[in-house]
Amino acid sequence: MRRFFPGAAAAFLIACLIWRPAVAEDGSIDEANRLLRVTGTGELFESASRQQARDIIRTYSLIVASSADRSLPKHVRDAITECYSRNYAWENFADGIARILADHLSERELTLLIGIYQNRGLPPMEIETFRQTVRKGDAIAAASAEYIYRNSTGCVGRDARLIKRFLAE
Repeated sequence: MRRFFPGAAAAFLIACLIWRPAVAEDGSIDEANRLLRVTGTGELFESASRQQARDIIRTYSLIVASSADRSLPKHVRDAITECYSRNYAWENFADGIARILADHLSERELTLLIGIYQNRGLPPMEIETFRQTVRKGDAIAAASAEYIYRNSTGCVGRDARLIKRFLAE
């Protein structure tokens, strides 16, 4: 019969406690990334970024036309578009947004949302879980917006320099 060593048992217990959160965390990150894929968040983000760049260029064009009676040339518009598509590319933010989802939602909640987006429906026994998940939406949106703000370099300063240079020509 094997002899029980309290030190070995304690070491095993500590190892289990240390490794278990890492495994759960990896699972949550995997599920968060899966949720981002099935919802098409990357494509929606890219589309919104392109629309924002178009809106900004339209605004700049109106300002230049009304104040200098000139049209913003294509090379300036292209440079502005390039800055926004580079600085606001989904791949710059995907990992951070997945981390935010994993931090705010349990693996169960993530799996539930994936099921809903894959048209598997909502099991009646999960209605309360779904309600709790939906309540977290505002916090997730706020954390995501803050993350994007803190992790983007922006283009406005560069835009202003390009436009000033064009107007000085």
